[in-house]
Amino acid sequence: MKIARFSHNDAIRYGIVDEQELVVLAGDPMFAGYDTTGERVPLSDAALLAPVIPRSKVVCVGKNYHDHAAEMGGVAPEEPLLFLKPNTSVIGPGDTIVRPAISERTEHEGELAVVIGRIAKNVKAENALDYVFGYTVGNDVTARDLQKRDGQWTRGKGFDTFCPLGPVIETDFDAKDATIETRVNGEVRQHAPLSDMIHSVPAIIEYASAVFTLLPGDVILTGTPAGVGPFAAGDTVEVEVTGLGILRNSVRDALPVA
Repeated sequence: MKIARFSHNDAIRYGIVDEQELVVLAGDPMFAGYDTTGERVPLSDAALLAPVIPRSKVVCVGKNYHDHAAEMGGVAPEEPLLFLKPNTSVIGPGDTIVRPAISERTEHEGELAVVIGRIAKNVKAENALDYVFGYTVGNDVTARDLQKRDGQWTRGKGFDTFCPLGPVIETDFDAKDATIETRVNGEVRQHAPLSDMIHSVPAIIEYASAVFTLLPGDVILTGTPAGVGPFAAGDTVEVEVTGLGILRNSVRDALPVA
């Protein structure tokens, strides 16, 4: 099922997507289950928000497609290459990506996002999917010049608005035949089957949970295929994953500091 987090009548709520309506849930389904209130809200009357705000972290995997590793000037690492984004970088569908004034090259990286549903520590790959609440679409926005200048990735990946997520969480998703596509102003920039990922979702969860405890609501971005590139103020960036929908965000430059 598709789970949305949305704003309606000045309240933030959760709902199950049922065609053009939201079946309103009594609480956050990750913690409160799927009890409904009996209310339905037209999708057209609701503003979709980031489907989850990570309680502690966004875990990201770098160079998880061979062709992307090659375009970045190297080979794919033998083990998942992990880095973190702060939860303050998360925005939702329809929100605006803000290009920081100190960066001259901000790039898109469309990715499959995994939402953790249970406390996970030292999880084995064969059991890893038991800890997944669902899947959504992500964009690992990157200030590429700052990433290269710093030599490590925290600043270049961590600005506010640099982790769009959405539009919904799909709890029943099969990545086997799914593809990911990123478009800027309708022009296709990235397109690949998710099966091209080097390290699978279960393998990533096993590796990451051996390093740090994954908490309910934490998000894992699973890497991006080749075709990353810049965008500018006024552009519209779309990331689409088969079965998960389209994550669409506009872009503006940061306002001058007074």
